[in-house]
Amino acid sequence: MLYNLLAPLSEYFQPFNLFRYLTFRSGGAVFTALILSFLIGPGIIRWLKAKQREGQPIRSDGPESHLISKKGTPTMGGVMILISVTVSTLLWADLTNLYVWVVLLVTLGFGAVGFADDYLKLTRRNSRGLPGRIKLLAQGGVALLATLAVQWITPPTLASHLALPFFKGVFIDLGWFYYGFALLVMLGASNAVNLTDGLDGLAIVPIMIVSASFALIAYLVGNEVFANYLQLHYVPKSGELAVFCAALVGAGMGFLWFNAPPAMVFMGDTGSLAFGGALGIISVIAKHEIVLAITGGLFVLEAMSVMIQVFYFKRTGRRVFRMAPIHHHFEKLGWQEPTVVIRFWIIACIFALIGLSTLKLR
Repeated sequence: MLYNLLAPLSEYFQPFNLFRYLTFRSGGAVFTALILSFLIGPGIIRWLKAKQREGQPIRSDGPESHLISKKGTPTMGGVMILISVTVSTLLWADLTNLYVWVVLLVTLGFGAVGFADDYLKLTRRNSRGLPGRIKLLAQGGVALLATLAVQWITPPTLASHLALPFFKGVFIDLGWFYYGFALLVMLGASNAVNLTDGLDGLAIVPIMIVSASFALIAYLVGNEVFANYLQLHYVPKSGELAVFCAALVGAGMGFLWFNAPPAMVFMGDTGSLAFGGALGIISVIAKHEIVLAITGGLFVLEAMSVMIQVFYFKRTGRRVFRMAPIHHHFEKLGWQEPTVVIRFWIIACIFALIGLSTLKLR
């Protein structure tokens, strides 16, 4: 909004020219989202505590310590991040850019699904929430609308194509199969982040790391000069998504202030489904879907651990891990929660560095 209002006035007041720069607006989005999180966080937490007397239902089959340490902690803290990201993006992004609206659609749509899931968990006082099929159908509906919109906005030479990292000039046209692939990316990312959100601070820091990575990726592929220099495919107007990614980093830092161990509030499905889906649609727009799987490697590991556990248990009646997702396996081995969280953050940083290396290693 500030860009649309103030940038045209730069010829009358030169400092307004700053709003033309994507880097300046991305920096503004970080600080706006961070400050807004600090301002609204305490009030939202008090409201959630008042509405959730007993806090988030804790899995009875989970680590025994959680039944004590996490009892009474409210969930749905993702609302705080959603508000901060949305307001900051609307304030600093170019509102004529359709990609921005598509990303907000996915973020708020998936967030609504997560909110319904959290609400049912609280009212029913169990950890199940929405039936899996209904949740996937709702997510799939939002993802399909977003995919159709992206296909309409993106130039035909890019719309249904898949880029392979580490290879320059390799661009595979998936045709109609791209719709299914894009849905898989969004749903997979959303639910993988959701599975990761099981310990204080565990999910939000990797979300920030991947968001920062894609802020850079979106900026580069949206800039024709940099894209040509790095031999990346140029996606016109996708650079504006750097503002959204920056806002997510700022809101994530603000949320971590309240989510750091011992957490005052949990993100809940409201946040994890929303921001996993957001990262998914950003990777689809930037044509870096495979790079998302690399930079978000921690989320992939968490999801794979659940899939392996379920598959092996159904086949043999035995478990590969003491508990899935895999962060609980290490808790069962005796690792303290902060140890698991910090080591997983380190792993997330390593995956992000590998993913970013694909921008140059071709």
